[in-house]
Amino acid sequence: MVMDVSEKLMSLPHCPGVYRFLNSDGVVIYVGKAKDLRRRVSSYFRPPETLTRKTAVMVSKIADILHTVVDTEEDAFLLENNLIKQFQPKYNILLKDSKTYPWICLKNEPYPRVFMTRRVVRDGSLYFGPYSSGQHAHGILSLLEALYRLRTCKLALTEESIASGKYKVCLNYHLGKCGGCCAGHVSSGEYAAQVEQMKSILKGDSGKILREYEAKMKDAASVLDFEQAQVWKTRMDLLGKHYSKSLIVNTALINADVFSIVFDGDDAYGNYLHVHRGCIIQSVNMELRSHIEEEQASVLSSFIAGIRDRFGEGEKEMLVPFLPDTDFPGCEVHVPMKGDKASLLELSRKNACAMKFERLRQEEFKNPKEHSDRIVENMMKDLQMETPPHHIECFDNSNIQGTNPVASCVVFRDGAPSKKDYRHFNIKTVVGADDFSSMKEVLNRRYTRLLNEGVELPQLVVVDGGKGQVSAAYEVLDELGLLDRIKLIGLAKRMEEVIVPGDPYPLFLDRNSTTLKVLMHIRDEAHRFGITHHRNRRSASQLVSVLDDIPGIGPVKKEALLSEYKTVSAIRKAAAGDIAALVGKKAADALLSKLHE
Repeated sequence: MVMDVSEKLMSLPHCPGVYRFLNSDGVVIYVGKAKDLRRRVSSYFRPPETLTRKTAVMVSKIADILHTVVDTEEDAFLLENNLIKQFQPKYNILLKDSKTYPWICLKNEPYPRVFMTRRVVRDGSLYFGPYSSGQHAHGILSLLEALYRLRTCKLALTEESIASGKYKVCLNYHLGKCGGCCAGHVSSGEYAAQVEQMKSILKGDSGKILREYEAKMKDAASVLDFEQAQVWKTRMDLLGKHYSKSLIVNTALINADVFSIVFDGDDAYGNYLHVHRGCIIQSVNMELRSHIEEEQASVLSSFIAGIRDRFGEGEKEMLVPFLPDTDFPGCEVHVPMKGDKASLLELSRKNACAMKFERLRQEEFKNPKEHSDRIVENMMKDLQMETPPHHIECFDNSNIQGTNPVASCVVFRDGAPSKKDYRHFNIKTVVGADDFSSMKEVLNRRYTRLLNEGVELPQLVVVDGGKGQVSAAYEVLDELGLLDRIKLIGLAKRMEEVIVPGDPYPLFLDRNSTTLKVLMHIRDEAHRFGITHHRNRRSASQLVSVLDDIPGIGPVKKEALLSEYKTVSAIRKAAAGDIAALVGKKAADALLSKLHE
């Protein structure tokens, strides 16, 4: 059990989310939120003597860990609240007073009031939120009260009652907090204009107001009125925080079942979110493994059927990334393209991707051979190869305005770096910055030597660059007669597209696929390895040129300095006495004087 938990911890992401601890019976015993899931959950699995007695008892009963990723800490708080109410875990502080989230209500009445409430009543009123704390909601209300003169009384105002003079203004009117609409001091049109502006703020459509606040803050700071500048900054922060709308609790979503699925070869990873009365109350991940090739629509249908068989029929509205190949009677299946529903589908997809990552990390630790075989098999399928690419080589050129041109060859075996096989090349026959000719020289030298030595050739060759570099590499492999034995591709940086010789259109791989991640990894390794070698050569050439100009430093002293310091900057930082010990005081003084000019 301990080994399983340790593997779970290694696969948890460093992002906000909610975690659930389950006992051996599959019952949720604790729900918690975290700014960093891996760090927070790992803190429970310390030596028992460092934990409190109750926490140690709870940890001893943990048999499994589930998690759901979200976008913000506020979303984590709201989802945690939902799940605690849903599962009533033994070790959580239960919300006995039945309070729920705070909302800001714009009451449906002739002269609308605005106030905080924890009850959503379907009477035509507008509700904004929810907010992760009452303090947050009160802060927004305070801002609105400072900007607008709205009534707070519960008088049943009508045009007739106001015209009859039935009401008199209260203290808030004299304090400047209310416009006095009850006594006819504010017309219904003026009041409605204030309400519309307030709606814009509560909906988050007030970038103009934010820019105005920022300008006022800067003006106040420019005249050293920092207290007033802080007032405007506080208002900006409140508005900015308010605009980060939550999907975890959202009255616009009402009731829906959300299904998303991501694929990795023949395997698929699905996430299901259950939204009831605008609240996410359930998040379930499921792995689907197929032994035959199936269409993605068919896999999605199987996932939906499995969830509904396990948890019941669910809601009538179903949100999916693409249409399944099966009809579900009584359900309206939608593929949302924008708005809150599309954002909710994206949240579900993030959780499916997190599950995929978790499974791959566990497989990497538990079954490294199976993990590497999966990577190689996926690459063979994605790149349309006839043989699995167990051996991959990648080439990259490095030079600055044609100086010190070098190239690097990086080798991956079974999807992992084989650093003992890395090779550097100093360009010998090319003058100036000519990437295409440099690529030809390096590939020709590399594979002519491998053929002469009779050693293993790679199944896949990757060049860092676009069509020009790929064409140059293609010519070399064609001349050597290796095109039927080696698959050649290029990986361009701009869009991470795969260039295939002879194909006018680039190949775009799924950005979450292991194939693209391996190709990007080997390309970045080739670039890093080549840049390091180029930097060392450039430093050495600079040092040699500096030493050539110093009187009193001949071949012996030059070799001693190169052996000891390697670079110009290292000599510049060295103590004069240390340099004098190598080359003598007079030569050392001349050298340091030259370097510090």
